[in-house]
Amino acid sequence: QVQLVESGGGLVQAGGSLRLSCAASEWTFLSSMAWFRQAPGKEREFVSAMTWKGDTTYYADSVKGRFTISRDNTKNLVYLQMNSLKPEDTAIYYCALRLLRTATMNRADYDYWGQGTQVTVSS
Repeated sequence: QVQLVESGGGLVQAGGSLRLSCAASEWTFLSSMAWFRQAPGKEREFVSAMTWKGDTTYYADSVKGRFTISRDNTKNLVYLQMNSLKPEDTAIYYCALRLLRTATMNRADYDYWGQGTQVTVSS
């Protein structure tokens, strides 16, 4: 059973930056990683994903050019650097792991989830 723990959320003003981290209790180089988010009253939506090698990344159109996903396989960590934050980025951000090499944007494809970290962007 893989456990994922997110950190790095908080309150930031519009235009600011945050870096989220996700620590995995177990790591496989064959896993792909993703970030999703869920705002109040809305469904959980895809934010970004990365293949197991880190050579392919995916972003939602709403965050493209502002967010960057990365991973450190030596430390079992995946990051989400969020710049130029907007109030509409306010949500709980979840880290997810898929036990396959290829990443997807479909939340149903991910096998393990973290508990989430709150990100609040004030205007």
